[in-house]
Amino acid sequence: MNRRVVITGLGPVTPIAIGKDAFWEALVSGVSGVRRVDDVINLSEIDVKIGATVEGFDPLDYMDKRRARRIDRSTQFALVASKLALDDAGLSPSEMPLDRTAAIAGTGIGGLQTMEENFAVLTEDGPHRVSPFFIPRLMPNAIAGQIAIEYGMCGPNFGVVSACASSAHAIGIASELIRSGLCDIAVAGGSEAVLVRIAYAGFTKIGAISKRNDEPERASRPFDKDRDGFVMGEGGGFIIMEEREEAIKRGAHIYGELVGFGMSADAEHITAPAADGSGAAQAMRMAIDRAGVSTSQIDYINAHGTSTILNDKVETIAIKTVFGDDAKAVKISSTKSQTGHLLGAAGAVETIATLLSMQHGVIPATLNYETPDPECDLDYTPRTVEKKINIAMSNSFGFGGQNASLLFKNVGSDL
Repeated sequence: MNRRVVITGLGPVTPIAIGKDAFWEALVSGVSGVRRVDDVINLSEIDVKIGATVEGFDPLDYMDKRRARRIDRSTQFALVASKLALDDAGLSPSEMPLDRTAAIAGTGIGGLQTMEENFAVLTEDGPHRVSPFFIPRLMPNAIAGQIAIEYGMCGPNFGVVSACASSAHAIGIASELIRSGLCDIAVAGGSEAVLVRIAYAGFTKIGAISKRNDEPERASRPFDKDRDGFVMGEGGGFIIMEEREEAIKRGAHIYGELVGFGMSADAEHITAPAADGSGAAQAMRMAIDRAGVSTSQIDYINAHGTSTILNDKVETIAIKTVFGDDAKAVKISSTKSQTGHLLGAAGAVETIATLLSMQHGVIPATLNYETPDPECDLDYTPRTVEKKINIAMSNSFGFGGQNASLLFKNVGSDL
């Protein structure tokens, strides 16, 4: 069995906007979600003071106080994003085959905010004051579990943890479940909420994040010669995937078809990408081969593009390796320049950006791309451009050397 998989619903919760329409408007308008955050996070003695927060997010706008109290902020994002996606798809649990609906959720770290809060309680007040919800809030798989509980989804359900590739892996694996016949509908994506002191301390210690504190909106600058690290962000993104014929039968709006999924491991270093880009190239090549297309047919790559010295250079090498002579022609941009790096949620939010780009025929700019780097010499789209997109790729590469590439086809003309 090899069924076709389409995307029918989009649910972004991001530092630049919540909801599909607001998110797209912010993307094409060049809005940055990066700001100083040391007014809300204790960053004393830590060099980095910036981040990309989901401003104004109040879980009580979406759920009751009892529900919100029992789940981590990352799961709150996920429940909101999954509801937005289901609403966008026009799917109601009462009308869905819940025993054949999957909920697959990626996260890089899980309930780190819960961990930090309860560790402080443990050290200051003792073990008897630790929350009884500590473990259920902390578990990385709680995100998928809580989505299933919310809607009664009894199909495949698990968490995916592969750092910054987590939600891209979740989407790719969920598509394989539909393709194989193990389920008919999948709610897939990821969420992350790690803008806490311990995360800032850790990422600063390894020199991974930008210290451009005086110019927050210019700090995330993928592929630019003056980039100095990524900007930590938070948020969530979920999509609805369905078997193509069933989606057509119910008259669903189809954003695109997931035609290729590739994954690989660098198997070289726990935080640095393989210098020759071989792992990233393998994932991209696998997605292209499985889709049965050529590199000349790919119009756009939503790059991993983190704004770190190594990642952007290596991703460029990998694209050149795979695309050859076509590398100079393909349009590339990194929406992390606006949202910051959402870690385990990045792949899902960037999938949503890619599908909206395809629908609108517009490629968002790589914000802050000002000074070309001789080692990053492709077309990174410094300004938003209109372009018909028939096939688009979204890349996600994570600590651990874990890579994922997703390939989407604009199927409007096929229906």
